[in-house]
Amino acid sequence: MVLLFLPLQGAILIFMGIVVLTMKASVIEMFLVLLVTGIHSNKDTTKKIKRPKFNVPQINCDVKAGKIINPEFVVKCPAGCQDPKYHVYGTDIYASYSSVCGAAIHSGVLDNSGGKILVRKVAGQSGYKGSYSNGIQSLSLPRWRESFIVSEGKPQKDVTYPSALTYSSSKSPTAKTGEATKAYQKPSVPGTTAQPVTLMQVTGATASEASHTSLPKPSPSAVSTTSSLRSQPMGHRSWELGEMDLWKPGSVLLDAGFVPKEELSTQSLEPVSQGDPNCKIDLSFLIDGSSGIGKRRFRIQKQFLADVAQTLDIGPAGPLMGVVQYGDNPAAQFNLRTHMNSRDLKTAIEKITQRGGLSNAGRAISYVTKNFFSKANGNRGGAPNVAVVIVDGWPTDKVEEASRFARESGINIFFITIEGATENEKQYVTEPNFSNKAVCRTNGFYSLNVQSWFSLHKTVQPLVKRVCDTDRLACSKTCLNSADIGFVIDGSSSVGTGNFRTVLQFVANLSKEFEISDTDTRIGAVQYTYEQRLEFGFDDYNTKSDILNAIKRVGYWSGGTSTGAAINYALEQLFKKSKPNKRKLMILITDGRSYDDVRIPAMVAHHKGVITYAIGVAWAAQDELEVIATHPANDHSFFVDEFDHLYKFVPKVIQSICTEFNSQPRN
Repeated sequence: MVLLFLPLQGAILIFMGIVVLTMKASVIEMFLVLLVTGIHSNKDTTKKIKRPKFNVPQINCDVKAGKIINPEFVVKCPAGCQDPKYHVYGTDIYASYSSVCGAAIHSGVLDNSGGKILVRKVAGQSGYKGSYSNGIQSLSLPRWRESFIVSEGKPQKDVTYPSALTYSSSKSPTAKTGEATKAYQKPSVPGTTAQPVTLMQVTGATASEASHTSLPKPSPSAVSTTSSLRSQPMGHRSWELGEMDLWKPGSVLLDAGFVPKEELSTQSLEPVSQGDPNCKIDLSFLIDGSSGIGKRRFRIQKQFLADVAQTLDIGPAGPLMGVVQYGDNPAAQFNLRTHMNSRDLKTAIEKITQRGGLSNAGRAISYVTKNFFSKANGNRGGAPNVAVVIVDGWPTDKVEEASRFARESGINIFFITIEGATENEKQYVTEPNFSNKAVCRTNGFYSLNVQSWFSLHKTVQPLVKRVCDTDRLACSKTCLNSADIGFVIDGSSSVGTGNFRTVLQFVANLSKEFEISDTDTRIGAVQYTYEQRLEFGFDDYNTKSDILNAIKRVGYWSGGTSTGAAINYALEQLFKKSKPNKRKLMILITDGRSYDDVRIPAMVAHHKGVITYAIGVAWAAQDELEVIATHPANDHSFFVDEFDHLYKFVPKVIQSICTEFNSQPRN
């Protein structure tokens, strides 16, 4: 029995082993089948998935970089963004409060026709510098929390750019891709009630980017518990939030790419006000700090300044204001770029202390003309320059010459005379009728007479209304009122008497387009053949009617054609007497090739800053016109097929002059 049992047990064991091995083989076979099936399935899936086509998001001209959360993105700008209303802050590196498309044009990446650009966010800066470039005047900014740079819109390899942008404002469209919302419960703080905060996951967002945003305001009861949650005092700038050691709820989620929805708002980080865009002027107040004014009236004067600052709505997109105090000598209290809002400006005005001394307003006007309205002091070029002089009684020095130079420099002078001289006091006035000799125009618009210091406050509204009426600021520099124009006229034999009269009519028609006076545009003329003669100089006539009559009286000379010698003569006899603050324009009209060399005289003219326009008629040599004309020659040279068609070129020449003027930094 034992012998039979043992083989049977062994057989059973052998059978069970075979079964187990068979099962293992089946499992392995099944695993291999599943593996192969999975690979094929994955290949099929891979074949079906196609890489999505990248669509470049489009934005408007007014979209600011700070409103877009994405750290790096490609966008398409529309045409027409070269407009002053789309504000730009900085040069090369721009504050995120800037228009994205405006910055792209300023940097030269785009022109006004629009196109694609690549935008990359970088750290905030201190001291964004304003500059004029490509038709856009960027502004200065003391500091900002975030910056960006722009380059050509060529996507880099292996970099994924968003097809839809994520905006920080709830009013803006949000990105549909990579966006998820979750409810996050704040950690409970003693004395507070935990409330859910909506969190938004932003593709590509990092903890460092999240730190640029502002935290939600805590409830009042939380303030006593943790000092890090204190709300900011009213006087503090909002960008100081980024510099504080703030308690951040849910730091783990922040590190994972989640940003509290409330923190996406950048509204609290923007300036209090950008200023009134309908009153974009650069304004200097010249205040009387002489001893005779007394402390009480000086305080009234400061209150008047504060009221004006409040009414103006100071800001980088509107009026900017600085103050110069004068006594024996003038001194700047602060310049245009020192205070960028009405609140800070009023605080600075309150701190001004009286200097004492005489009342030398003329010296103060001269100081402002030479020093105050400079780029370093915040002068924006495109904004009109306005100087408001406040004087108690009358100045102790003369103002006429200093004011003339100020007007010629494009400064609109207003005069506020308080408690002016009585009949008995007029004998003591240094310069009779000083106000009319100082102001921009003697039409009453620029002069305000106040009977008493105690009624000065009534002048706030009338003054603000006038200085903001930029269409009436007649002394601002334009292409039509800021040049010394010298006509160099070919009087050679080939022209002939009849055609010469046609040329003179052309000169008269051009002259009519300009505002002519001793402080605006001035006109002079030279006629040449082999020889040259000065028909009239810049100082000879200062009204339009006198200029037109002088042109009519020019007599035809006749002779050869020495254009090179004529250019040299005009530089010596005409433009040598041009005023230093005037643009110098030479308009040369000829009908043939010169007998002498024009290259060296033309180079000398260009070197001396004379902008030369060459107008050739009939047999004039176009290659010679291009040598004479200022670069680019296409904008400064004109060819007319016959004398009778000269009149058609008047608007073209004027347009070229104004285009050249407007392309340069002004004031």
